[in-house]
Amino acid sequence: MSFASFGDFLAMGHHGLYVWSAYGICLVVLGLNVAVPILARKRYLQQEARRLRRENGQ
Repeated sequence: MSFASFGDFLAMGHHGLYVWSAYGICLVVLGLNVAVPILARKRYLQQEARRLRRENGQ
């Protein structure tokens, strides 16, 4: 499938809204699949550091 112009490429034969929103949702989900575990690990390590400080301080 070839397009006459970049505008036609973005319009995707009048299906551009569906196509680009699907790509956008996919990228958001992939980004969350990367970010959530990283943030959870950081939060876990902070909680464990606090717990160790609390236990060693007693």
